[in-house]
Amino acid sequence: MMKLKQWWNDLRSSLWFTPVVFVVAGMALAAGLVELDGMVKDDLLYRYPRLFGAGAEGSRGMLTIIAGSMMTAVSVSFSITVASLAQASSQYTPRILRNFMRSRTTQVTLGILSGVFVYCLIVLRTVRGSDEIQFVPSLSVMFGFILALAGVGALIFFIHNAAVSIQASHILAALSEETVAAVDRLYPEELGDDLDKENARAPQEVLDALSWQTVLAARTGYVQSVDSDALLRLARECDAVIKLECRIGGFVIERTPLAMVALDRAPDGAFARSLNETVSVKRYRTVEQDAGFGVRQIVDVALKALSPGINDTTTAVTCLDYLTAILVRLALQRIPSPYRYAEGRLRVIAFGPTFEQLLAHAFTQIMNSAAGNLTVILRLLRSLEMIAVNTRSPRRRQALRDQLGSIAELIERSELLARDRLHVEAVRDRTARALS
Repeated sequence: MMKLKQWWNDLRSSLWFTPVVFVVAGMALAAGLVELDGMVKDDLLYRYPRLFGAGAEGSRGMLTIIAGSMMTAVSVSFSITVASLAQASSQYTPRILRNFMRSRTTQVTLGILSGVFVYCLIVLRTVRGSDEIQFVPSLSVMFGFILALAGVGALIFFIHNAAVSIQASHILAALSEETVAAVDRLYPEELGDDLDKENARAPQEVLDALSWQTVLAARTGYVQSVDSDALLRLARECDAVIKLECRIGGFVIERTPLAMVALDRAPDGAFARSLNETVSVKRYRTVEQDAGFGVRQIVDVALKALSPGINDTTTAVTCLDYLTAILVRLALQRIPSPYRYAEGRLRVIAFGPTFEQLLAHAFTQIMNSAAGNLTVILRLLRSLEMIAVNTRSPRRRQALRDQLGSIAELIERSELLARDRLHVEAVRDRTARALS
């Protein structure tokens, strides 16, 4: 099931799959309407001559113009897409290019234009105007005209969407929505009153009694996802305890340790292959099981905005706003324990990102780049205050205090006017009271 989902996600992320679907649909539609034209009586032509009265030469001319126009529009659309990708890569971060390629608007527009082009080609070759054979698929030609209008509308909407999609606020909102959706999917259970449940550990005597053996990785790349159910099933079938040495989003290298296994025999090749199949290793990271990658993308945009060459404080503040929204949602959810049991026995140990780690990933690098930037420092303090209001976990509040201490050090070494320093310290004190 995990492989099927990954296969579908890869198809959705490609620029070719949706256009191919529309091309096939255009071919089928053209063939079907031409056959229908052969069965429709000539009464349709005589009843509506202004709609269906085009002759062979007129039909050929119109279909030729539509097909050429659609192919030109496809070229323009590809050019706009490539230009948008280049601008987003240079102005924000190359890691968001995959989000542009997954744009439904881009894929559907290219699909409509390509589908209309193929439709016109197929209908065009069926038009006959010689003395021996007379066949003009009037219904198909009329429908081609309607499809051409749809293609023009799609192109106009695509140009509008391209102008909107390269705006920083739109990009950051899309990244935030995708990351929040991943948080809700990965951590569906609210933290509740049992604040220490997610920090539960396996008994130390159980861990000490295990004898570990190494299973090597079969591929090099980033860990996109782990099939937890398949991993647990493998551990039960082999009566083993499996401890993954890699984390979601981590980088593994071929023939280096992928997992440690407590097994009553040496792990053979079949076991190693089965274990490797439960871990998806690809060339890039995705957000589906890796909420930390969504945080990483927004942080990269903020760091680019704070770089001396760009110095775009507003974009950096917008990044902090969306990072705060993600962390507020995460602060309300319980992160599952890395220890998984089956029938009362420990079977799988798979460590994932903790709230404390994601908090550090979100704020530490931005903080280090914000020395002397009053606006960003104030927004960092307010972000911590907002997150503090939404969590009662002692460990999480301590992580927020640690971040507050780092911001206090940043304030001390920043060159601020006396009035600005007083304002920042007042906000810092208010944040400290929220965390007390």
